Amino acid sequence: MTPTDSAPGERGAAVGRRIGIGLMHTLWRPRVLGAWRVPPGGPVILAVNHAHNIDGPMLMGTAPRPVHFLIKKEAFTGPLDPFLRGIGQLEVDRTTADRGAITRALAVLERGGVLGIFPEGTRGEGDFAALRSGLAYFALRSGAPVVPVAVLGSADRPGRLIRALPPLRSRVDVVFGDPFTVGDGSGRRTRKALDEATVQLQQRLSAHLQDARRLTGR
Repeated sequence: MTPTDSAPGERGAAVGRRIGIGLMHTLWRPRVLGAWRVPPGGPVILAVNHAHNIDGPMLMGTAPRPVHFLIKKEAFTGPLDPFLRGIGQLEVDRTTADRGAITRALAVLERGGVLGIFPEGTRGEGDFAALRSGLAYFALRSGAPVVPVAVLGSADRPGRLIRALPPLRSRVDVVFGDPFTVGDGSGRRTRKALDEATVQLQQRLSAHLQDARRLTGR
């Protein structure tokens, strides 16, 4: 089996995108800025800040291409397990170097697909203040361009009906930045190369987040 054979189907991610479009635009009022910056073809990594649980589904429903997200394995329980797999999402064990998840994620990029990553590793302030090395690894290994994405407004305040969600029909801004690459193109993944790439990524992602906040007034 080649790496590409292990990639989840593009058809499932396309179905997930249609579901995301329906749900996100029905429940909230997404305002999408800069989607044209996402390359229309070829491998792409979307690096997304993560302040609320709806950030992933929101991006699936607003990105111009189907997205395969790396999602913590704890989410793959009960009926969500077959659903998430069916729409092309990738299970990852965050407590270890999950070789299976790495292989599947790289296969998405080798096939020319879109990989979605929360580089902070977990939900938090959503400010890109602390990045794990996973994003740098995928960016260096694949050579794929990274598109920074800022999701703003999802964690501003709880809803009145369902406090775990943003208020229904509230506005959520999704701002896409300019694509960029890291490394020297050699694919080398030494500790020094990973550290340098992580610093570069943090600077670019943080700068995009600041620009997105100024642009949206959030």
